Amino acid sequence: MDLTDRPRRLRRDGIRPLVSETDLDATDLVAPVFVDATTDERVPIESMPNHERVPVDEAVARVEEVRETGVEAVMVFGIPESKDERGTRAWADDGVVQEAVRRITAETDAYVITDVCLCEYTSHGHCGVLEPDAESDPTLTVQNDPTLDLLAKTAVSHAEAGADMVAPSSMTDGMIAAIRTALDDAGFADLPILSYAVKYESAFYGPFRDAADGAPAFGDRRHYQMDPANGREALREARLDVDQGADALMVKPALAYLDVVRAVREGFDRPVAAYNVSGEYAMIHAAAEKGWLDLEETAYESLLAMKRAGADLIVTYFAEDVAHRL
Repeated sequence: MDLTDRPRRLRRDGIRPLVSETDLDATDLVAPVFVDATTDERVPIESMPNHERVPVDEAVARVEEVRETGVEAVMVFGIPESKDERGTRAWADDGVVQEAVRRITAETDAYVITDVCLCEYTSHGHCGVLEPDAESDPTLTVQNDPTLDLLAKTAVSHAEAGADMVAPSSMTDGMIAAIRTALDDAGFADLPILSYAVKYESAFYGPFRDAADGAPAFGDRRHYQMDPANGREALREARLDVDQGADALMVKPALAYLDVVRAVREGFDRPVAAYNVSGEYAMIHAAAEKGWLDLEETAYESLLAMKRAGADLIVTYFAEDVAHRL
């Protein structure tokens, strides 16, 4: 047995941090913030421990709490005061995200990313304009092209409110081109787009739908979100978004799709984001509550794995907890 090559020599405390290949920093993390126009007080999200919906009046305070941990970026999600078939509150000038973003950007130094989608705003909970008879026919779902104009209007309204970056998440074909054109025409040529380029129709989203009140009223989203069985298709989706002007690419979910994070990292010269989704957060919390896992160590290791796979930034509900450690 040849023992001249001993990797354990580099695992002692003094040398270990010097040869560590992957670093995780609070500035790598983005903290989701849920702003709720239907409440005057903070509302705990039962399926996501330590997270709340906050009223518009407390949006600034919530972001300041995030900033105190060293996390500099937030992603704002809104729960509107009313919903309709087309999700018109998504682009309303006095909408929940628009009002929250105005206050956050005026009173904090946070980097503000906004989620651009319609599912929280439509009465049916789908991510766009429904095809006729979609509610009664499971083979039908969202109309792609009529949805593009609504997404573009929403993105522009977020930019006008002061967003630093918009993040379209509907997986609508052509959404990046439509939003890029609309932003440019409205005078926001310098505003970047973080595309949810690779978003799977995943079972890991359950708690988020409680948090954002965005569950479909019928059917599912398999006709427009990606099949979890497909990896090569992820590269096709990312390539289309890069060609249309995406400035950064998101893979969602993260933990079960680290191979996809790596493939996107190697395939494109754009920053790559991984979304550590609500189900990944909730299952680690549940195991920790049972005493089966150490919460902080498992959360940290999970995020480190995403960085190691190639993520440049991570959207995570663990942002504040892990930032305290970092």
